[in-house]
Amino acid sequence: MDTWVLMRGLTRESGHWGRFIGQLQDGFPAARIVALDLPGNGRLNQLRSSARIGAAMEACREQLHTLGIAPPYNLLAMSLGAMVAVDWAVQHPRELAGCVLINTSLRPFSPFHERLRPANYGTLLGLAFGRQNTREREATILRLTTRRPDRGTAVLDDWTAMREARPVSRSNAVRQVLAAARYRAPAQAPSVPLLVLASACDGLVNPNCSRRLARQWGVEMAEHASAGHDLPLDDGAWLAAQVARWAARALRRASAARPDRPDAP
Repeated sequence: MDTWVLMRGLTRESGHWGRFIGQLQDGFPAARIVALDLPGNGRLNQLRSSARIGAAMEACREQLHTLGIAPPYNLLAMSLGAMVAVDWAVQHPRELAGCVLINTSLRPFSPFHERLRPANYGTLLGLAFGRQNTREREATILRLTTRRPDRGTAVLDDWTAMREARPVSRSNAVRQVLAAARYRAPAQAPSVPLLVLASACDGLVNPNCSRRLARQWGVEMAEHASAGHDLPLDDGAWLAAQVARWAARALRRASAARPDRPDAP
């Protein structure tokens, strides 16, 4: 059975995938889909977040081991979670069948002002140190990450309930920011099939970060013309379709490369 492992971004939890898990399952009806929480988020909100991406990656591996789910895994991750996926591909490539990286940004390929758009610095500081109530904080995050205001009320209700049930501490949020700022990806792509996906209208992270990463590593990339940072929320159907098409192509390439094929030279 194929296993897809999903990881979200900064202070976000598995519940923030929303309807996308079902949309991905439609594209991979026989697959097992596992949405993990990074330490400090979601079901693990009582744990201390790591200030190192590598430690967060090892915690995710341990979660799967505890669940009795053996590799190989397909990783689908966005933003901070995609950094964890990259480190996984670098450190344990044999455990992975492929990685899909969504709206991420990595040193040394992108400058800080592209990794986090300057227009948002004040808003993010307000989130970190302001006195907004739970709903106001989630409304701000929603405004920063979506280009689909028609989804606002229902999504805001869900996100507010999640934060109230499983709040992320300020100290854990700071450690996650520190982990993202510290992480440095290798110059060469990991030896794992990779797909980079980006949103052209991402208001939080400049899509140039994904474009430059795909160009540097020489990997496939697709870009949504109108979605915001939270691509699974803005157009989960498009995202699932891109992943399914890429996975089918990757499988064909892997089959063609097998030396034991009867028609292989």
